[in-house]
Amino acid sequence: QVQLVESGGGSAQPGGSLRLSCTASGYTSNNYCMAWFRQVPGKEREGVASFINSTTARYADSVKGRFTASKDNAKNTLYLQMNTLKPEDTAMYYCAAGEGVCGSLAQRSFKYWGQGTQVAVAS
Repeated sequence: QVQLVESGGGSAQPGGSLRLSCTASGYTSNNYCMAWFRQVPGKEREGVASFINSTTARYADSVKGRFTASKDNAKNTLYLQMNTLKPEDTAMYYCAAGEGVCGSLAQRSFKYWGQGTQVAVAS
C-alpha cells in the first residue's frame, strides 16, 4: 500500500526558510509522478511543485524562485526547500503521488496523498 508521510513543517518569520520532507513507502518514488500541494481552509488545494522527471520540477508562479523541490530516489524521499517565506505561504502542505503525465499541478492528477504538515509564516 502506498504511504506518504510529510514532516518538517512549523513556524517561520517572513523572509525565513523551512524544509519539508516526504517519505514514501509501498512503492518507489521514481515510478510515480510526485508533487507538492498546499491548502488553506476554505480554498482548493493548490499545486506548488510537480516533478517532470527525477531532477526537474514545474512550479506554481507564486513560489517560483523561492521554493525548490528535490528527490532522493535512494531514500524514496521528496524535499521542498522553501526560502523567502511570505505570510501567504501559510498552509497545510501535502505531498502526492500519481500515475500519468508528470508535471501536472492539478489535484485530479494524483491518487495518493500524505496527511500533510502545517506551515505558518508570521511576524
